[in-house]
Order: sequence, then structure tokens, then C-alpha cells
Amino acid sequence: MALLAFSTPNFEYKGKVVYAVVTYTLLLLLYAANNLPYSALSGGVITGDMGERNSISAYRFVAVMFAQFFVQVFMLPIIESAGGGDKAVGIEIVMTWLAIIGTIMLLITFFTTRERIVPKPEQKSSVKEDLSDLFKNKPWVITLTVTTLVFVTLAMKGGSYVYYFKNYVDADRLTSFIGPLLDFLSSIGVNFFGEDPVSAGFGLFNAGGIIFMIVGIGLSKKLADKYGKRDVFMTFFIYFNFVYHLLLFLLFNICRLMFASQILHGFFYGITIPLLWAMIADVADYSEWKTNRRATAIIFSAMMVGLKGGLSIGSALLAYILASYGYDADLTQQTAITITGTKMLVSIYPAIPFLLGVGLLFFYEINKKMEVQIEAELKERRQS
Repeated sequence: MALLAFSTPNFEYKGKVVYAVVTYTLLLLLYAANNLPYSALSGGVITGDMGERNSISAYRFVAVMFAQFFVQVFMLPIIESAGGGDKAVGIEIVMTWLAIIGTIMLLITFFTTRERIVPKPEQKSSVKEDLSDLFKNKPWVITLTVTTLVFVTLAMKGGSYVYYFKNYVDADRLTSFIGPLLDFLSSIGVNFFGEDPVSAGFGLFNAGGIIFMIVGIGLSKKLADKYGKRDVFMTFFIYFNFVYHLLLFLLFNICRLMFASQILHGFFYGITIPLLWAMIADVADYSEWKTNRRATAIIFSAMMVGLKGGLSIGSALLAYILASYGYDADLTQQTAITITGTKMLVSIYPAIPFLLGVGLLFFYEINKKMEVQIEAELKERRQS
């Protein structure tokens, strides 16, 4: 389906649009059907050891960030090379490679993993009972809300960077700042960012954030094992929110500080990434601990709804805020009010959902002490 979605059939324009909508929608549905059990597998059923879950989640998201870095930095040159300059052909060829690799990796995952934490054979429950348990599960409600708020922020912030670099960042200052680095990369034949200062600056800005996200993810397990997931998640949420957003808002057009803030963002946010998914698995344990019924699938399903809802809300808010500040894509130079709105979109507005999330985490009761208690008592029940 990925290959079909990224192929270009020889249709009329309207036919191509219909083809793209249908195939991409089917691709997203199949991805959701695949990613949901995969997320539940990595977070909730292959081990009951919370420390091992921290480790699994960290490895998973290190791989995710490497893949994201590869796509952002190397994918376009690979596509152009594979297609001989024809991007449509190049995309089909590259997607064929990726589809084959992805299929092989999924088969390896299927044949080499084993579910160790499964519901008891005698467990009988209906969807109604599972939903009732969910809404009585305070940590689940908080985690769902925090997940939604996190992805509202990510959608707003990620989408607004394009407008920020295009309409606000001074191209001359950016050229002066990144020029030596681009010259060095060109001299060794690895400049994949191009010569346009805005596009290259945007690419380097994102690449720097991803690199330090990987560093942060690598540290998350040790911190979570020592202090507990909730406390580490909340602490670095606060660091990320204040240091990054306030620094970026106060020092907008100083390039070195913009890039420094992105590096801090990557590092602090990277620490929280695997912890969120490990916390969702903890919520599944908490539910079993309280009700004596395991409901991993529905808990992760609901979290996926929160994730998709957050992305949708964030994207809608981005469009609404840009429109409210009078953004006009046809203008070469945006108005002062629009530029102010763009600055707010990469700083103050995304900070609001994050602050709400931090506030909610104060009421999330699964701290380090409770993690140990839940793990020990569930282990005893399963062995009896």
C-alpha cells in the first residue's frame, strides 16, 4: 500500500487527486492497524519489568530519531539520484526499497517476539466493562489528556517553523552563521542541505534538534530507573518548556541562540519521549492491579486516539492562528502583525498546552514508589 500511495498513475488531474486521497487514506488505516499492536507489544506485553520497558522504549525511539534524521537529511538526494532527476520515479523506487525492508523487519519482529503478559484465560470482560474501567482509571485519564496536549503542541510548533524561517529569520544573518558549516560540508562532499540559506538553515535547525533528541533518549532510562518516570518526565517537561520557548521568544533573530535553543529543545524533549510510552504501559499495569483484569489493547488504542486528536487539533489551531494574524501566502513580505503571530506560534502559543500538561502531571499518582509496589504485587499474582 505504501508503494501504491507514492506511485503516480497516468491519470487526469482529478483522477490523480482521487487516487492519492484513497491510497493515502488506506495507507494510514493500515499503518494504524499495524502500529497499535506494535506499540502495545513494545510497551505492555513482552515484559512486566518496568525497568526493561524503559529500556525497550528508549531503544525504540533512538531508532525512530535515526530514521527521522535520515529522512530529513538524506532522503531527497537519494530520491533524485534513484530517479535520475525525476522525483516521481525516484519516490517509487525508494518506496519499493523501504517497503521491502519494512516487510522484512515486521516479519522478524513477528517471529522473534513473545507475549509474556497476557490476560488470564478465565478473564471475561466486555467492551462496556473495559471502557468503564478506563474512565475510572485516573492515571489513564491524565495520561490521555497529556498525550493529546503534547501532540497539540508538536503540531503547532512543527508546522509553524516553516513560516518562521520563511517570513522572519534574517537571511543575511542566517547565511553568515551557517555559511562556514555549509562550506565545510561541501568540501567533504556531504552537503545535503542545499545552497539556499533559508532551506539549508531550516534543515540544519531540525537536524541539530534530532541529534540531541537521540542523546536525551539515551539518558532517559537511567534517569527513570533512579527517579521514576513521572518525576523525570515532569521535570524535563518544565525545563523544555521554559528554557526553549522563553529563549526563542526573547532572542528571535540571534542565530546562534536560536540554534542553541533548538539543541536544548532536542535534548530535554528527547528525555521525555520514551517515558510517555512507558507510562502508558504503567497505566495498563495500574488498571490490572486495581481491577484484576488486563486491558492493554484498549488502553493503547485510546492513547492513539489522543495522539491523532492532538495532531488534528494542533494543525487546526495553527491554521486558525495564522489566519487570525492575517497571513497571506501570496505576499512576498508579511505584515508586522503577521510576523508577530509567527513569533508567537513558535514560542508562546505552543507553551500553553505544555503548561497544562505539567499541571496535570502533579495529579498523576504512579510515582517511583508505586511503580515498585505495582510491579511486585502483579508479579506475585501471576506466579500464584
